[in-house]
Amino acid sequence: MRTTYMAKPSELTEKWWVIDAEGQVLGRVATEIAAILRGKHKPTFTPHVNCGDHVIVINADKVVLTGKKLDQKHHQRYSGYLGGLKKVPYRRLMETHPTRAMETAVKGMLPHNRLGRQMMKKCRIYAGNEHPHQGQKPEPWILQK
Repeated sequence: MRTTYMAKPSELTEKWWVIDAEGQVLGRVATEIAAILRGKHKPTFTPHVNCGDHVIVINADKVVLTGKKLDQKHHQRYSGYLGGLKKVPYRRLMETHPTRAMETAVKGMLPHNRLGRQMMKKCRIYAGNEHPHQGQKPEPWILQK
């Protein structure tokens, strides 16, 4: 009888990937990032283990939203108090905090528990073309079109 392989955290190796989001659709890039953070691209994927790789996203300010989403879609946050719901249209969000749109899109695609928070720590998002992680020797990730 065969047993299913379960990866142990001590056996895992982590790589660093760079994703250039310039001209890409927000949701399509976010799904790729979430899959890398979860480790679904590896043959040793185990759902309950943080077996994903580190991801560096550059040019997050040049990401594209299709249709009329820039004006019709809103970014919401809630303080927990009565009347504390804040809604910001994505057009203003992309002007003021361009990395926040990518961050919330990826975060919503990860597990909503301790494991998902650990995975999100491996994601670094930058608005510009530069990043301070050259020492980790990140490799470019080619996005599916």
